[in-house]
Parts: sequence; structure tokens; C-alpha cells
Amino acid sequence: MTKKTTVLAAVLILFAATAGAAEPRALAIGFAQDTLANDWRLAQADGLKNALAAHSGVTLTITDGHGDTARQIRDIEDMLHRKVDVLITSPRDGRAMTPVISQAYRSGTPVVLLTRSITSTDYTSFISPDDAAIARSAARYMAKRLKGKGNILMLQGVPTATTAIARTESFLAELKSHPGLRVSAVKVGNYLRADAIRAVEEALREGTPFDAIYSQSDSMAAGARVALRKAGRDPGRLLIVGIDYIAEAREAIRRGEQSASFTYPTCAAEAAAIALDIGHGKAVPKRVVVDSVMVTRDNVEQVEPIF
Repeated sequence: MTKKTTVLAAVLILFAATAGAAEPRALAIGFAQDTLANDWRLAQADGLKNALAAHSGVTLTITDGHGDTARQIRDIEDMLHRKVDVLITSPRDGRAMTPVISQAYRSGTPVVLLTRSITSTDYTSFISPDDAAIARSAARYMAKRLKGKGNILMLQGVPTATTAIARTESFLAELKSHPGLRVSAVKVGNYLRADAIRAVEEALREGTPFDAIYSQSDSMAAGARVALRKAGRDPGRLLIVGIDYIAEAREAIRRGEQSASFTYPTCAAEAAAIALDIGHGKAVPKRVVVDSVMVTRDNVEQVEPIF
């Protein structure tokens, strides 16, 4: 992978010898990803690539915004200049990116928002699990496990992303029904292990009291465990709840070092299907809500990780 370009891949430009009725004649899809440094975001990009691989006449370009909102906006502008047929994106900053996405949509380019939204309805389809419902369920589970009393350290994802906003606001709203629980600190981890390690180390240095960790991603939960071990604290003695349910979370739940996770699929297959339907001229749903399941030691062997 070269660092000189934001383009990760323009994959599988397959030209059929004869036009197949089941395929769009030619479909250029652009996916402006927030970052590829995050394992979940990379899996999302790879999933989209794999889901479209068998479709002849489809080209997919994936760009890496490197966790920079301005760069992700430029990537979208470049895709619009190149006249992609369908724009897929997962906005790092839902508010700041609304103007460029609205412009794309209003100029006639179909826009598929993948797991993150914007502050207007100027898009063709938005695909994601229900972040607010997940956050409320996490709060209720933690309240039950803590018997209604304790301090919670919150590890927040990218603060400007709609996922993190919903996972924060809905969790806090649910906690109002449990006055014995309080969030002792909110630390930004940006959905990254390294940032979560630093965030938990900072909380420990500051003497922040916490009996539990609500981590808005399992990658950050993994980072939290690293920081706890470095400080001589046993992760198994804390209530730790994450989101995504990656293989690492499954192993942590098996070991008793994570209490629960909520599945959060990358939704790549759904995005590919929506993009292909758009290419066929079919109507697509404005909102697609993908199921999420809470995983604990009770069902960890029955639920497969998302990757």
C-alpha cells in the first residue's frame, strides 16, 4: 500500500463478453472511507470489495481519509468530479460533511451512508444498526450487573461521528433512570486501541474512580485491558462492555475479561446490495436497520464474531 495516494483500490473491472441482464451495464462506485487504520473500518472496506467482486462491469474505488474530515471531504469532491454513479461514505463528522454530501445528492448522485449519518436527509439510503438502542441496552445491562450503584468510565469513539453521539447521548439518557450510577469520566478513544490505552492511562493517573468501563467499540475495550494490566489491575475484576463483537472480544468474554459486547456488523453486504439495486434503477429504502445482538458468556459460543 502506497502512502502517496488516498486511493486504496480500484478493484475488479470485469468486462463481460456479452451483457448479462442481471448486471448493470457499467457501474462506478466510490467509497470514501474515514480511515483504514482502524481494523473495523478496514474490514468494512474489504467487505464491500468482496461483496462486489463477482459483479461484472462494476468498478469500486476506495479512498482512505486517514481520520481527517477535510481529507474525506476532498475525497468525496474528487469522486464527484470523476462522476461516480453511486457514492458510499461513512462520515467522520456528520455536521461538517453535510454540505458536500447534500451537494452530491442534490446534483443527482445517489448517496449511501454506511453506519454513520449526517444532519440532513439529503441521501438515498442510510444503513446501520440502531446505535441508540444499543446504548440504552448497554446502560440497562450495566445497571443490572452493578446492582444500580457505581462509577462508569466511558470510552467514546470519534466525538463528531453520529455513532459516537448516539452511543453517548442514549447511554446517558438511560442512566437517568438509575440515579445510583454515574459516568465518572468520558475519555475519547477515537475507536482506536492506542488512543484507548492513553485514555485509560490518563484516567488512572487522574485517580478517576470507576467500577466499570463502557467502551463504544471492542477495539477500545482491548486497549483498556492493556492499560489496566500495565497498571497492575485485573480486567476481569471490572465490568467491561463493548460494541462490535470482534473475535478479540469473543476471546475476552470467554476469559472473563469482558462482560458483554453488542454485534455491530460492518453492513458492507447491505451497502453493496443497495448500490447494485441503484445501478439497476430499482427503488431502495431510505433507512435500513441491521440487527444487533448482545453477547455475554451465556451465548458467546452461539454467536459468531463479525470478523
